[in-house]
Amino acid sequence: MTIFKMKINTTLVALVFAAIFSLGITSCKQSTQKENTNTTQTEINVVIAEQEVLDVQKEWGDGIVKIGKVFIEKGDFKNAATEHINNFYNYQEGTVLFKPTMASEKQFRTDFEGALSYFIAGNANYPEDHGFAIKPWSSVRWESIGIKIIGNMAVAMGNYYFTPAKGGDEVKVEYSFAYTKDKEGKLKIILHDSHIPFSPEKK
Repeated sequence: MTIFKMKINTTLVALVFAAIFSLGITSCKQSTQKENTNTTQTEINVVIAEQEVLDVQKEWGDGIVKIGKVFIEKGDFKNAATEHINNFYNYQEGTVLFKPTMASEKQFRTDFEGALSYFIAGNANYPEDHGFAIKPWSSVRWESIGIKIIGNMAVAMGNYYFTPAKGGDEVKVEYSFAYTKDKEGKLKIILHDSHIPFSPEKK
């Protein structure tokens, strides 16, 4: 075998080993990246539990009843409503999409003042508001149709029923709510959308 051929063979062997080594590193990187992606996805998927949504819905209903009770007792119901909004809505971290049940002129609201006006009225910018939370109500009953959780967001849909404190039949309302956890890990509303059920015209 000539020196020239030996050099060629040595070069080919070196190239083969380099290719194998390179493929091994690439495969290892891809495997690591895949594992990291799977871990991240797993962590994201368990951020919110369905029971947390059900719990915060009940607490929200209790909060609405509390505002009405404070109003009946001639207490500071504005402060009670402010605390309710701060506790359940994520205005602290951005816009909240708020579409309340009994509003037709300014039915889409994105700021704190619009939500506060709906619950207790008294804001000249929202003359149609009569104070939903100070009607008042004695109880709020939830009927969940489904909850969809995607990462750090949960979307819930169903009916909730409001019982007038002064007596009478429950008022059935349709709802779609979206929740996210704030920086402190507290579940808060970022979308509030509710409607009176459709009532077809009788012929």
